[in-house]
Amino acid sequence: MTNKESAEQVFVVFTPSGLRTHVPVGTTLLAAARKIGVDLDSVCGGRGICGRCQVEPTFGHFPKFGIDCDQSSISEFSATETRYEKKRGLQKGRRLGCSTKIRANMVIDVPEESQLRRQVIRKRADARPISIDPVLRLHYVEVEPPRLDSPSGDCERLLAALREHWNLHITQIDTPVYSKIQDVLRKGDYKVTAAVRDNDTLLALFAGVETMLYGFAVDIGSTTMSVQLVDLQSARVVAAQGRMNPQIRFGEDLMSRVSYAMMNEDGALAMTTSVRESLDELFSKVAKSCEVAVEQILEVVLVGNPIMHHIFWGIDPIPLGGAPFALASAGSISAPARDCDLHSLAAGTRLYTPPCIAGHVGADAAAVALSEYLWDAKEVTLAIDIGTNAELLLVVDNRIFAASSPTGPAFEGAQIEHGQRAAAGAIERVRLDDSSYEARFKVVDRISWSDEADFHNNKDNITVTGICGSGIIEGIGELYRVGLIGADGLFVEAKAGSTSRLQKEGRSFSYLLHRSEDGRDITITQNDIRAVQLAKGALHAGARLLMQHAGVSNVERVLLAGAFGSHIDPLYALILGLVPDCGVDKVVPLGNAASTGARIALVNRNHRRLLEEKVRDIIKIETATEPDFQQYFVEAMAFPHASDPYKNLREAIKLPNFVARQKNTRRKSNRRGTGRSSDMQLAQAQQDKLKDHNTAGDEGKVI
Repeated sequence: MTNKESAEQVFVVFTPSGLRTHVPVGTTLLAAARKIGVDLDSVCGGRGICGRCQVEPTFGHFPKFGIDCDQSSISEFSATETRYEKKRGLQKGRRLGCSTKIRANMVIDVPEESQLRRQVIRKRADARPISIDPVLRLHYVEVEPPRLDSPSGDCERLLAALREHWNLHITQIDTPVYSKIQDVLRKGDYKVTAAVRDNDTLLALFAGVETMLYGFAVDIGSTTMSVQLVDLQSARVVAAQGRMNPQIRFGEDLMSRVSYAMMNEDGALAMTTSVRESLDELFSKVAKSCEVAVEQILEVVLVGNPIMHHIFWGIDPIPLGGAPFALASAGSISAPARDCDLHSLAAGTRLYTPPCIAGHVGADAAAVALSEYLWDAKEVTLAIDIGTNAELLLVVDNRIFAASSPTGPAFEGAQIEHGQRAAAGAIERVRLDDSSYEARFKVVDRISWSDEADFHNNKDNITVTGICGSGIIEGIGELYRVGLIGADGLFVEAKAGSTSRLQKEGRSFSYLLHRSEDGRDITITQNDIRAVQLAKGALHAGARLLMQHAGVSNVERVLLAGAFGSHIDPLYALILGLVPDCGVDKVVPLGNAASTGARIALVNRNHRRLLEEKVRDIIKIETATEPDFQQYFVEAMAFPHASDPYKNLREAIKLPNFVARQKNTRRKSNRRGTGRSSDMQLAQAQQDKLKDHNTAGDEGKVI
């Protein structure tokens, strides 16, 4: 830069931030951006290698800023830019900020992909964008080679280069780095890229220029596990896979797994080993599927309910099996992957789990809260992550209330006569004719419905094998809607002659949903309905307790999270009374919100800290000790509810006169009997189990 250039000051404006400053003529766009804190990325430190500092100079008259710009306002293409364009390509109109110099007043646009802390728009229109600010960053440096006349260690010269070029003061070096540092430096001719975590920990070293880093977002559910491989620079999901949680062989639900740990000396260790080995296989499989090098995957965020959380970390889950349901730690946990025997990951990879909320409300629920930024909700919002153990979060005036309800496995097809998981061939959608009561349905992995010609052609060779959770919800909802069952859940005997599908079964009836040529008919039985009533009763009672503590009588919005929640038709969630009454359009399936929350924590370090702060303020409600649980449970056994008229629902759909039917059929139920305890006795039994899960081996018998 000449003395004339350095003396003359010019005005530069960066959009979309609107930040502006005066700089000497000849200043690079990257240097100007750094001077005023413009969000402009760079890995190579201005050497024209990484290409992350691409910008778009804009030309014309800008009355807002009082300046005019043309091609002469910036320097011509440099040799560095020409070389980069030939090697990697530059989009038309783009320049490298590190090589382009300012000659006159300029307006510079920083594209979204060049922003260090950019936002990624999520698919759902009402979802908040994901801000990118990962805990892990890459920094390219050129290190002084060793000299005889000035002896010093390779490590010390590397750290000096990081201080000089990036103002990084490294206080920790991951042990495996020491064994590789000399080899990497020499392989890269002393030009290397350092992976630095939290600006102070050196995790890995790459020869030459490395521009890509990845991480895994993991949701360890009690039934299934999902893994997403995420580009840390863009928050893009590169690949995703899931599989059944191998712990199912130790118990279908959470409490039976706690029971297994109690009754077997090495039970907890066996479950820890199984989930770690399964995740290790998933990590390796996902990375290979998209040809991502293991060395580039250096961060993992895991979420799960408290029992899954404890089992993964090798923490005894037994204290969570009985009151007071004490967590080993309610805070976040961070540790090297090698400490958890995850051999498919790089030596320096770090694991992080957000804090758990309470003894039965875990890091997965915290991740759901982060996914939806629940603390900013303007409406009274109920978020439910539905699984074998439902976790509920209610937001009222920026306060969050949390509780859990043991819904059991009925919603996932277990304890249903012909129930199964949502695999190919499972009935997932059901509709009944209002007058003939004939059924039509749709199965997983087939487009056509059962009353369409293509269904019987069956080109995909997928047979009807059972009914999954969403199918049983819709099936029972339709039975109630058309009047074949009453509000108490009992089949209406007077309807028996109205359709051949209503079949006598013992002292009650069943509904024939599908007649199979091989004799494996699929029915909805009285016991199926009862299992769903018990599950939804526990879920709804938990929601009512939160509403009671929050001082509200209605909710304005319901968010359904989790794999099952995402497949529930909002209308049928209301018809059965799974959730409190609100507008049908206000019941929103979120998808796997826990995984989304894990992904946000993976790509934004500040959101980790925010979540850790917010979790401390969540008000925890323990359903096991609430005196009104039993009454709420009993009232919620009715379809959709014994005392709430569900006015919003009735505006959307015609329902039977359930209030009158409810009163009559409940009296009949007590006289007639169904071979079970009364609803109040069941409620008492349910709460007794909540208070002391040391009887965990019997968990599946009531729910």
